[in-house]
Amino acid sequence: MNITMGLAPDSYKYVFGVYHKFGAPFDPDRKLSLTCGRRDRAAAQLLIYADEELLVCVGEDAAFDERGPIDVLRVSAKVPGLAEGSVRASLVGLVEDDDRQLKSDILLRQTSLRVDRRRVQPVWIEAEIGEGAAPGVYRAEITVYRRRMFEDERVEATLTFEIVVHEVTLGAPADQTFYLDLWQHNANIARKYDAELWSDGHFEVLEHYVASLAALGQKAVSLVVSEIPWSGQASCYDRIDPANLFEYSIVGAAKRADGTWAYDYRALDRYVELCERHGIKDEIEVFGLLNIWVYEDAGYGGIIADHPDAVRIRYRDEASGTYRFIRERSEFEAYVVALEKHFTDRGWIDRVRVLADEPSDLPLFRKRLGAMRKMAPSFQYKAAIAHASFMEEEGIVDHVPILDCAGQEHEQIMAMREGKTGRTLYYVACDVKHPNTFITSHLIEARAIPWIVWQLRLDGFLRWNYTVWPTDPLRKISYHHPFFPAGDTNFVYPGRDGRPLLSLRYKLLQKGIRDYEIIARYVREGGDRERLDSRMRSVIRWESPADLHRDARRRIEELISLDEADYDGLIAELLGELADGPEAR
Repeated sequence: MNITMGLAPDSYKYVFGVYHKFGAPFDPDRKLSLTCGRRDRAAAQLLIYADEELLVCVGEDAAFDERGPIDVLRVSAKVPGLAEGSVRASLVGLVEDDDRQLKSDILLRQTSLRVDRRRVQPVWIEAEIGEGAAPGVYRAEITVYRRRMFEDERVEATLTFEIVVHEVTLGAPADQTFYLDLWQHNANIARKYDAELWSDGHFEVLEHYVASLAALGQKAVSLVVSEIPWSGQASCYDRIDPANLFEYSIVGAAKRADGTWAYDYRALDRYVELCERHGIKDEIEVFGLLNIWVYEDAGYGGIIADHPDAVRIRYRDEASGTYRFIRERSEFEAYVVALEKHFTDRGWIDRVRVLADEPSDLPLFRKRLGAMRKMAPSFQYKAAIAHASFMEEEGIVDHVPILDCAGQEHEQIMAMREGKTGRTLYYVACDVKHPNTFITSHLIEARAIPWIVWQLRLDGFLRWNYTVWPTDPLRKISYHHPFFPAGDTNFVYPGRDGRPLLSLRYKLLQKGIRDYEIIARYVREGGDRERLDSRMRSVIRWESPADLHRDARRRIEELISLDEADYDGLIAELLGELADGPEAR
């Protein structure tokens, strides 16, 4: 049996599909040199290809295949000089894209995987560089052992790559300046684990998901305080494969027999406090009070007759023992006032942002916003928008234009930011072809997102999709195509052990945020911003921000570099200059 192995950068995406010649689809002689700081990470991929089936393993346990004798390859990785346990090897799982091809995306926790003949198995090799690591050059050593059945293992191959560590210690994720806002859909998490919503079991699972967000440097807590504010993301219109994408309120409401009201904030408080323990404490985003998504023909309309928005508040009527929905404006207003008071009493009100997701009708939005501002004067607002004109609305503190808008109306957005203290992020969603984070997207696109934030002089990035999984995401991530391209709904997958399975897209976004922090630190410590922007032309290829609008019809290669060497080269230069001190700049 012929076995070919080689190394590839972390941005390598394997595609197993419609046209594959017989032979390894990679360069087995490729050399890698990675550059990083301390409290940083360096990752590469080991690629394995054979003309017969294999069992590939990354653990120390014995491994046999249930279908009988098969050659077993065991991958072991270490970096001499780094602390014990600093290096981890993970099998990369493939998922089916909308084009029916299989593409690498999931970082698996299982330790062995059967690989068909003439198919590549990528293995993710990641080294964590502790803050106490000595600067210098390290050599990662990957040893691949081979055996069949009860044979003694023998060395099949040894591969190495270089890790250059600079004397620069990066900040902890909670201290990052990049403003990351990935929305949390916690009811979907409960469904995937058969956990009762807001139960102890649900919160045990949420702990792991919050930790994974914190590792990215997440800044905002997501709270849904009404029922199904996105009306199921229009899944009702999918006649082939609908999915339950409903999000439910984290606040309990009850109407007592005497007509007074009681509100239960225990789950809300517990979730905010959980996020705070993990360092996610800059913002509390409140969904479900403003700009509810409406599909009238499908029955998802408003139920409060004298209120201009379609808010749905479910409560228990204690007199009858039934659940009902608030239909009187006065009762909805009492709910909002009580919620405002609770946030104030907890000392959180300054962090609260009531969010409007993609308002499109400006006069109607003004009515909705005006009604909310009268009910709860202390609330501040945030809007994900498609046009800069929405930034003129009084009361909206933070603005998140879609990338089309952030590019085409960039000068107007910059002018409107003058003298304001709020944040301006950009977002992408299902209808932004690129740069994006779909399964079909080049992995470099995820890394480039924070570079684009820097170049547009914005504060950060928002995405709606951390865990908006379809019915069985480990079996089929493609959903509602072509409305949602595969991968539009998630950055992680639901692991069977209650923990998220990370994706390559997660890892490349994490790397891009790390790049942003190095770039921002370089400027803070005296680096010339204009000169830096000129040096970034190797990565940022557009001539004008307006090129980012879809109508400009730019290919991704015309917007950003797809060569990781362009990113790595500049980051290596900046780390070197930071390590050498101000005199190097």
